[in-house]
Amino acid sequence: MISLELSEQQKQIKEMTHWFAEHEIRPIALEADKLGKVPDDWLHQVNQMGIHLNTSSFGGGGKETSQGKKKKEREGNRMGVIATEEMAWGDPAVTLSLPGAGLGGPPIESSGTPEQKERFLSIFTNDKPRWGAYALTEPEAGSDASGVKTTAIKVNDGYILNGQKIFITNGARASWVVVFATVDPKLGRAGQRAFVVEKGTPGFTCTKLVKKMGLRANETAELLLEDCFVPTENLLGGEKLYETSESKPSGFQVAMKTFDSTRPIVAAMAIGIARAAYEYTLNIVRREYPKQGKYYYLACQILAEAEQNIQAARLLTWEAAWMADLGIANAKEAAMCKAYAGQMALDVCSKSLELLGPTGLDGHLVEKLFRDVKVFDIFEGTNEIQHLVIARRQYAPYGLRV
Repeated sequence: MISLELSEQQKQIKEMTHWFAEHEIRPIALEADKLGKVPDDWLHQVNQMGIHLNTSSFGGGGKETSQGKKKKEREGNRMGVIATEEMAWGDPAVTLSLPGAGLGGPPIESSGTPEQKERFLSIFTNDKPRWGAYALTEPEAGSDASGVKTTAIKVNDGYILNGQKIFITNGARASWVVVFATVDPKLGRAGQRAFVVEKGTPGFTCTKLVKKMGLRANETAELLLEDCFVPTENLLGGEKLYETSESKPSGFQVAMKTFDSTRPIVAAMAIGIARAAYEYTLNIVRREYPKQGKYYYLACQILAEAEQNIQAARLLTWEAAWMADLGIANAKEAAMCKAYAGQMALDVCSKSLELLGPTGLDGHLVEKLFRDVKVFDIFEGTNEIQHLVIARRQYAPYGLRV
């Protein structure tokens, strides 16, 4: 049964990351939004502090067995959602810009060979900032990950990749990018593979940085692969995995497995944004609204509903993360928390703007959060896709397909 009480280690992570968000992230957030980037010297500073965007950096834990022996229990996913909520409370764009493996980490951790894990994940040290990235989305394939058109043609000692990837977080500065491609479009999902493409590889270029409504401080890139040679050792999981496994794994399965870990993280970020807007607005209402009259009571009702929905989203997210830590299939729960939290955060930010009026306009925190939050019901799969994932698992026990 999931425990709703944080362990001492989780409390420490929460307190530490909240302090960092309040004293390091929040002070630079609005200026970074105006500049469209996070200052390089700040990124170097936090990297030297050992702060990386990588959920695996949060430690494990343990539970006493009936024999009194220490049995290790993973806590990385729970630590990740707790810390991410606090960091996003500080600012989501700055959080996404932190050095580290980012969204590229989970597929390597879950599907990479021991050699690949060592090679690609060991580069994130404190000497200088480095980033990883995750490239699935294409002009004609986003929420429908099975529609990937990027091709991977087998040659003697590797693969030749051709295709375009869009909306790639930290894609231009990443030391490597996990790229999804198909070895045979006729095979559909079964033909998909995941490759780690390293920066500087001939034929692998960033064609532009995207200007966005929100998350302006975070780099979002378009990437082009033109006759890009990737060696066999960069095929995630290695060729033997596809030759010997009876389950016939594919890049599509790697992508879906990644989502089961990253969707709760995205949900936690949405919760952090909603909480930041709610707390800011609550303080304004308490200080400036007359304590009598219908507008004050209406504001109290709106804010009470906001806190209720934030709490509900957090519990859904904690459940999905807890299941991931215990190795329990959580695709439905990951989709539920992501869909609910994204829409909830958008609604909370919208209501906050309405309550603040001119106080919340251009240049203020809540206005920025409102621009930032919209993408959280889009990336990592739109709400429509999340509902499809949920529905499929609802009907599967009855032999029905959606």
